[in-house]
Amino acid sequence: MKKLTFLLLLTCFWSSAFAQNWDWGGPLDPLQAKMKIRHYRLELELLPESQGIQGSNTITFSAAEKLDTLRFQLIDEYEVSKVLMDGKEVKFSHQNDLLDIIPVDCTCDQVQIFYGGKTPIAQNPPWTGGFTWEKDLLENHWMGLSCQGEGAKVFMPALDHPSSEPSEGVDLIFTAPKPYFVASNGRLIDTQETGPKMTYHWQTDYPISNYNINFTLGVFHEEKLDFTSSSGDVIPMQVWVLQENRAKAKGLLENLKVSTETLEKYFGPFPFPKDKIAVVETPYLGMEHQTINAYGNNFQSIPMGKVRYDWLLHHELGHEWFGNKVSVSDWADMWIHEGLTAYGDWLFYWKHGGPEAYFAKVKSESRNIPHAKPVVSPPNSTEEEAYHPEIYTKGALVIHALRGVLGDELFFSAIKAFVMDEHFTYLNQVTTKDFTDFVQSYTGKDLQGFFDLYLYTTSVPTLKVSKKGKEAYVIALQGIDFEMPVEIETSEGVQRVPVGKKGVEVKSKTPPIVDPRGWLILAR
Repeated sequence: MKKLTFLLLLTCFWSSAFAQNWDWGGPLDPLQAKMKIRHYRLELELLPESQGIQGSNTITFSAAEKLDTLRFQLIDEYEVSKVLMDGKEVKFSHQNDLLDIIPVDCTCDQVQIFYGGKTPIAQNPPWTGGFTWEKDLLENHWMGLSCQGEGAKVFMPALDHPSSEPSEGVDLIFTAPKPYFVASNGRLIDTQETGPKMTYHWQTDYPISNYNINFTLGVFHEEKLDFTSSSGDVIPMQVWVLQENRAKAKGLLENLKVSTETLEKYFGPFPFPKDKIAVVETPYLGMEHQTINAYGNNFQSIPMGKVRYDWLLHHELGHEWFGNKVSVSDWADMWIHEGLTAYGDWLFYWKHGGPEAYFAKVKSESRNIPHAKPVVSPPNSTEEEAYHPEIYTKGALVIHALRGVLGDELFFSAIKAFVMDEHFTYLNQVTTKDFTDFVQSYTGKDLQGFFDLYLYTTSVPTLKVSKKGKEAYVIALQGIDFEMPVEIETSEGVQRVPVGKKGVEVKSKTPPIVDPRGWLILAR
């Protein structure tokens, strides 16, 4: 989550955003390409007084061949004390943020890595991530973790690449001093009290992206309810807020419920029914951590029809569908995470504010798009290379324009069908081509020219309107070699006609208004 309202702020910090050089993605390391991660079992003690962590990560993997080296990422700030395989210590090398392990001569599919140290401090979370250690108004420690730009290596050894998700999920076991609670992914399956410490065991069986594995420490107030999904599943819905904000928790829970219902309407049932729907208050703006979204928007919501809209809560929740359920293996296609989720934000306006609010929102968001970079980045992009503001705003605007081209009935059914198709969800990660091919196949429409133009170039068609005779006009879209259906308002009413570079003639006693509602991305 690197949010829409803060894109200008992002630009200001752009030059320093990756000063620690903890980028990730790009080409997959050849050693790591030989291995698949099945499961992580992360066991950490959180040390708020020293701002450190100490523990181990047990990695279960599979490989088609015997491996001479197991390669994982872990930042050099941590010290690895030992590595075990088959109960025996094995040799390892830890430098340049890489952990190379020499396996013992066995058929082992598991390695346990013991490590610890002071945590890296986030310089500008969530844009430049790491750990954020603060204190609440009652002087309790409060810790949040953000690492979309850096990957999991800032908190655990991992095969740290967007294409790698543990196929059998994760177990996350955190020990902290009383009275602290640790909120994390999945469901809380066990809590143990040992003297002055508490241990919390969270578990999820779903695949999960490395940067979505997360934990937040604090003294929290909890509000909860049982949410009945459109699938019929009854799912725990929970919010954890600081004690000082306990009076605001019920309102936040209600906003979460409304947003979940809204997103289910357009994108299908909540994707992780065996876990929970939850947010936890964090000392930074927010991030889409699977089933435990980070929330730091200071409970700012606005009225929208009969409900209230919290843009940060809604956006992060939208990532449960796009980013968590539907995920990409190459950051080149990051716009699928951000653009479709941002469009889900606009749909809240449509559902609760009506068409007028929706089109006003679209106009406001699209007004300052510079069309400086293509929405889709080159193959094998790193996060730093692929992340830029237009994957949000222009990505959402492309989806909006697609709706204008297809019409509502076909558009909404196609988007929901894509999100519900098992070929494109959970472990089956997607590319931009997967999305565009699916939409064209599902709708029976040839949209390749549309997608090629708006996703892979910075070009925008130019609208040209020419007078012809006393009551006729020729309307053309220059700069394209295909036609798009365009709404045209004439003295006779609104008509929808295909328009391309050759132009189309319309009759009107008054100058026509082309695309009056602003469906298309045009230079006017």
